[in-house]
Amino acid sequence: MHSSGTSPFDVAAILMVMVATLGFINHRYLGLPQSVAMTAMGAMASLLVIAIDFILPGSRMSDYVAQLVARVDFRTTLLDGMLSFLLFAGALHVDWLEMRRGRWPILVLSTLGVVLSTLIVGSAFYGASLVLGVFVPPIWCFVFGALISPTDPVAVMSVLKRTHCSPALQATVAGESLFNDGVGIVIFTILLSVALGNGSFSLSDASQTFLIQAGGGILMGLAVGWLGFVAMRSIDEYNVELMITLAIVMGGYALARWLEVSGPVAMAVAGLLIGNAGVAYAMSEETRDHLLKFWALADELLNAVLFLLIGLEIIAISPEPKLIALSVIAIPIVLLARSISVVPPLLALRTIFPMRGPALATLLWGGLRGGISIAMALSLPKGPEQTAILAATYVVVLFSVLVQGGTISRVVDRSSRKHPCS
Repeated sequence: MHSSGTSPFDVAAILMVMVATLGFINHRYLGLPQSVAMTAMGAMASLLVIAIDFILPGSRMSDYVAQLVARVDFRTTLLDGMLSFLLFAGALHVDWLEMRRGRWPILVLSTLGVVLSTLIVGSAFYGASLVLGVFVPPIWCFVFGALISPTDPVAVMSVLKRTHCSPALQATVAGESLFNDGVGIVIFTILLSVALGNGSFSLSDASQTFLIQAGGGILMGLAVGWLGFVAMRSIDEYNVELMITLAIVMGGYALARWLEVSGPVAMAVAGLLIGNAGVAYAMSEETRDHLLKFWALADELLNAVLFLLIGLEIIAISPEPKLIALSVIAIPIVLLARSISVVPPLLALRTIFPMRGPALATLLWGGLRGGISIAMALSLPKGPEQTAILAATYVVVLFSVLVQGGTISRVVDRSSRKHPCS
């Protein structure tokens, strides 16, 4: 019997058919990075729907697509679901010996860099809003700075696979992205609480919250990763060991949320532990092959769905000209903030991390924003502030994925011709 409405299974089925179809078209004819292709084709599909509604006033396709995307609940789907799998899968393939070589840039850029970028973006965005007559209160401008400053590990790692830089540099960029999103979420939570009037800002309270969230996330990741490592080392059955990794991701992330520590940081740490010590010492060759292929498939599939959703979210953007202008101005603001938050720290660390051409180009132009920023923007309470912040976030993410993601390989390769990649 046919029932009205679209069930969660129907939504999942529609997304899977779209992902498979667009993935085939990209692989067969376009050859673009998957994140770029899915976002571009999703955005084009959304624009096509909007155009049809404009040409045929009686059409309600935009409403249907908006309802479809709303049923997914982007924020809950990503922050409370997909993110744990994506971060674990991404960290699983990062070599921690290579990442250790870039530990100081990773530490500085994922903490001080995010704070500095938040301040720069917030201040400049507030100034731009005043000039354009789109008033956004200062504290909400800093909320925008916090949610747009972290680079998205999902977007970054999916694009880095196509570059020709050294494993050490790739591990440095991936490591920064894995950890700065957890830091950014913590800063975003603190500033949002202040913006909503749920607390007053003090540096000591903010520092304490940050240390509890980030430090607790690291300890949680080590704990669940170590338990998984011990269990996997004691058996040799790849089906059960795959179940253990799923338990680490789902159980560990849920426990981190319950304990109010950073789940993203916990999953990054657990993924690094299993992907390095676990792969080397706790798995047979057969288990290693099955486990890595399973998580590679999960990573590819969830990436495709995520970036398709980013493209479809264009339906949620307000077409008001002043908001579009403010959103476009946000692009150079974010790029400038990225430059200021990366170059001075790297100059200060140049004795232990030489800032050569490929390193600088990769860290600057490879600082992609993605679904995490959109999810945080969608989590804001409804109001004029959310409308402005969501529009700016979407435009910045769209530029980041399509333009930066689509050109990063050429930028790095051109820079590598002048300097050996390091």
